[in-house]
Amino acid sequence: MSSAALTVYAPASMGNVGVGFDLLGAALAPIDGSLLGDTVTISAADSGVHLAQVGEWAAKLPPAPEDNIVYQCAEFFLDKFAINRGVALSLSKNLPVGSGLGSSASSVVAALYALNEFFGRPCNQQQLLALMGEFEGRISGAIHYDNVAPCYLGGMQLMLDLPERICEAIPAFENWYWVVAYPGISLSTAKMRALMPAQYDKSVAIEFGKNLSAFVHASYRQDAQLAITVLKDVLAEPYRAAAIPGFEQAKQALAELGMLATGISGSGPTLFTVTDDLAKANEANAWLQAHYLTEAGGFSHICRLDSQGARVLAVE
Repeated sequence: MSSAALTVYAPASMGNVGVGFDLLGAALAPIDGSLLGDTVTISAADSGVHLAQVGEWAAKLPPAPEDNIVYQCAEFFLDKFAINRGVALSLSKNLPVGSGLGSSASSVVAALYALNEFFGRPCNQQQLLALMGEFEGRISGAIHYDNVAPCYLGGMQLMLDLPERICEAIPAFENWYWVVAYPGISLSTAKMRALMPAQYDKSVAIEFGKNLSAFVHASYRQDAQLAITVLKDVLAEPYRAAAIPGFEQAKQALAELGMLATGISGSGPTLFTVTDDLAKANEANAWLQAHYLTEAGGFSHICRLDSQGARVLAVE
């Protein structure tokens, strides 16, 4: 067990990445160096679990600490490993809830990463990732690793969901800029999933498989043109786009600006748009700030992929 307080950061993430519904995810790092994600600070306490909730979006969390997923992670962790010491946790909630940026995943990853580090790493990487998926699933309604995996491990992750092999990293396009814009409204992941049909036509399933496999192939070949050609969402976007105010108009406008591809981050309302040209990224960012950010608290960032994932920011 560590005697020093630790502060852990867990970055925002894009689930699905358009082409890979439930099977692809990527961690985000704004190019201006700012941190886009939640932090958890952990220190020793005599007994029990103590949680403080701070940060820009803390008011959107359940007011009772025991209803917070970070508190529940700590209770579970202490019990699972028979730790008879207490912990004091402070969650800085810097990601909006229901944003499509892996908000719940960021809190869960930061909490479990911090607990595992603080108590001497009783979990290996795959065990910890499995716990992260379980706890994030309590909020999103089902276990999906496309946010927790990149948030924890960084980069672009392909979900395998095999015993002892939950995911694998795939190569990123290092010269791509991912502009992400959150308009300021919240959308329930469960409700957005409910918009999708229970079954798909065979041709749609084949197209989904073709696009995802081609994207993974292109990533390994570093064939950016092929990757962009197949970076499209045939499963979720056709049913979700109309439920996200301004998304369809933004997608058209961004295409006219010369952006290479645009899609929904996670279940929305955040969108992502891709380019390999920083000037175009700045143009897109300015357009989104002027036209897509409709509510207080909305924001947009020009990002690269975050290759580090969750990490310790400070030891005190």
